[in-house]
Amino acid sequence: MSRRYSPVLGAGLVLVAAAAAAQPAQPTHPAVKITGSSALKARAKVSGDSAVKVALAQVPNGTLRSGEIERERGKLIYSFDVAVAGKPGIEEVHVDAITGAVVAREHETAAQERKEGRPAAARKP
Repeated sequence: MSRRYSPVLGAGLVLVAAAAAAQPAQPTHPAVKITGSSALKARAKVSGDSAVKVALAQVPNGTLRSGEIERERGKLIYSFDVAVAGKPGIEEVHVDAITGAVVAREHETAAQERKEGRPAAARKP
């Protein structure tokens, strides 16, 4: 037994697919303001949003807790704290603000975060 699909149904499916493709992508992370001086932000060639995506790709199932742009060891970087549910501490990911490459990633315990003087809001998972 063969089935025939009406042209109206086919056109409707095309419209639904086009509407879904036209929808803006939902953010995969909560809105986190990237802190740092406006002078440093002006020098960055990689946007903060792009750097966030790079950092989150390094930490599967991670939630962005904080981000800042800074100079560290002569490089302009974005530094992100990413928490993972059920795992103590945070993953710190550095993304080069010029190239977009990951230049460092390390796990920091709560004690290490306190030693660095991070704000409490950035420390809590």
